Amino acid sequence: MSTLQRLTERGLVKPPRWLPGNVQYETIMGSTAYDVSTDSSDLDLYGWAIPPKDDIFPHLRGEIPGFGNPAGRFEQYQEHHVQDRDALAGHGRTCDLTIFGVVKFFALAMENNPNIIDSLFTPTTCVLYSTKVGHLVRENRRLFLHKGAWSKFKGYAYSQLHKIAIKQPQGKRATLVAEHGYDTKFAYHVVRLIGEVEQILTEGDVDLQRDNERLKAIRRGEWTEQRLRTWFAEKESQLERAYAESKLRPNPDEEWIKALLLDVLEEHYGSLADCVVDPNRAVVALRNIQAELDRVKDLL
Repeated sequence: MSTLQRLTERGLVKPPRWLPGNVQYETIMGSTAYDVSTDSSDLDLYGWAIPPKDDIFPHLRGEIPGFGNPAGRFEQYQEHHVQDRDALAGHGRTCDLTIFGVVKFFALAMENNPNIIDSLFTPTTCVLYSTKVGHLVRENRRLFLHKGAWSKFKGYAYSQLHKIAIKQPQGKRATLVAEHGYDTKFAYHVVRLIGEVEQILTEGDVDLQRDNERLKAIRRGEWTEQRLRTWFAEKESQLERAYAESKLRPNPDEEWIKALLLDVLEEHYGSLADCVVDPNRAVVALRNIQAELDRVKDLL
């Protein structure tokens, strides 16, 4: 049973009625996945689900593209600060939950969105729930990676640096700033993001916990803000070279990703014959006919 389904049955969240039973993949994210969590860390969960067929293929409910007011399509469901008092043997735990629709999830993965890529590369011990199609997508996770990851991850790292400069800290974050002179949680995310994209560019893979000891040290305040910014500037220059030399494909293989998505949907729904027309099917059939005619032409 997925966490969303369990929380729904206990009345702690109220997602769309179809959603809890159609979650396909659910994993722990955040500091737990990076192995830098503390006793006070909340639980951050990501996952994806497959909505009803007519949500993905709206022509099945009579919609005509460009005409009228189409119904909204499911993209994601979020709940923040869910108080699960029965978790951890009664000690309780707060969790943030994000469940994407499968199409949105694939689109973000194809863009190499850092959060979505991380959700596919979490340690197996962090995967709380996965169906057959959830396993299928996770097993093919490396094929989403491409050189465009550099701009995406770098952009997220810049965002974290910017937050150090402008964001007014509150609660736990204010305590970090008071102790260390700046927000060390933003700082460790900068180093984490750059470390991950370096792995992607040079190895075509991601190990979220490879650099956890350094990330813990940064979170404890062992790096100054100036050291962080100097490190980032040097690393940015190195990774520009790594980008140029990377053997990854320059752009996502959209046809392959679409084929995987259709495989996932067909496994879940059954035949998609009433949903999708393969424009290459007729060409392939004609080629097969021609090949058979060539094979038997001496007999004719």
